[in-house]
Amino acid sequence: MSEFDEYRPPQEPSRRRGGGKKRRRGRVGAGAQDGSKEERMAEDFEFTSYYGKPVVKAPPWEWPIGGYLFLGGLSGGSALLAAGAQATGNAELRRSTRLTAFSAASVGSVFLILDLGRPERLLNMFRVFKVTSPMSIGSWILGSFASAASLPAIVEADALVGGVLPKPVRRLLDKAAGPAGAVAGVLGGPLAGYTAVLLANTSNPTWNDAKKHLPYVFVSSASAAAAGAAMAFTPVSSAGPSRALGITAAVSDLAATRIMEDHMEPEPKRPLHSGIPGKLMKASEWLIASGGVGAAVAAATKSRAVSVVSGVALMAGSACTRFGVLNAGLEAVKDPSTSIGPQKRRAEARRKAEGLSHSTVTSG
Repeated sequence: MSEFDEYRPPQEPSRRRGGGKKRRRGRVGAGAQDGSKEERMAEDFEFTSYYGKPVVKAPPWEWPIGGYLFLGGLSGGSALLAAGAQATGNAELRRSTRLTAFSAASVGSVFLILDLGRPERLLNMFRVFKVTSPMSIGSWILGSFASAASLPAIVEADALVGGVLPKPVRRLLDKAAGPAGAVAGVLGGPLAGYTAVLLANTSNPTWNDAKKHLPYVFVSSASAAAAGAAMAFTPVSSAGPSRALGITAAVSDLAATRIMEDHMEPEPKRPLHSGIPGKLMKASEWLIASGGVGAAVAAATKSRAVSVVSGVALMAGSACTRFGVLNAGLEAVKDPSTSIGPQKRRAEARRKAEGLSHSTVTSG
């Protein structure tokens, strides 16, 4: 006798010995559904965890990665602006954007080292180049970008302090600054957007569900941050291109974020609207919109104060977007429904497409 036999209803002696017609026994567990006398062996339950653990492992990322995401976008967008200023001969805008691009990349590298724990771990990332790895490609983009952006930044910093470098060194750097600035501009776009690919390439339900649209959100956010920094640190008379970029970036950021959320499943999208991530994403929406309107007002009035305030709002909105998306992914892994809900719907859609009416297929 098994340990489950004591829960089965006893059979009548005549039935066990073959007298009369055999009694047809109902399916175990069907009583709770079809009203038969047999009781269900297991009660209905709601999935809450996998043996007490999350369905998807949480990434080991903390706030330094959020800073790295923001500063990477700021530096990449600033390099693009600097390349445009270099091509059009806008010296004031070129100076501020070159300095911002290199400074943001340098501080972002520090944040990355803080997350890795030891500086040599950052160097280990350059031991191989793997085309199929967003982390490997991103590491090489960051290293190449920082090297290229350093030369123009040194030239601009030297000019800003009155020229302290020896003349032969300064002439050599002046010749190298133009090509290096162009290389940094080319690498600026990938640097601004590769982190979105890095997040979306994981099994995290929120990031993976947004993989088709998250790069557009991050590029728009990077453009807003770069435009905001240029508006804040460039004289109003030379900041026209940054104001135009700020208006465009604000519109594209708000539109890209809305499109991304409209194409997400309800469960993975939920962390973007609840808790701390929800507050960050809402703050980003208001800050980006305010910065875009302020950029338009600054373009019309040429007000230095409005330009600075609007620029700071655009940068803050971009930072809120990066931290909001990061924290939404960290919160998503705590709720099993973010993974199980979409899986169940996809399985149900496949069953209907195959003409099946139940979840279990048996062979006779």
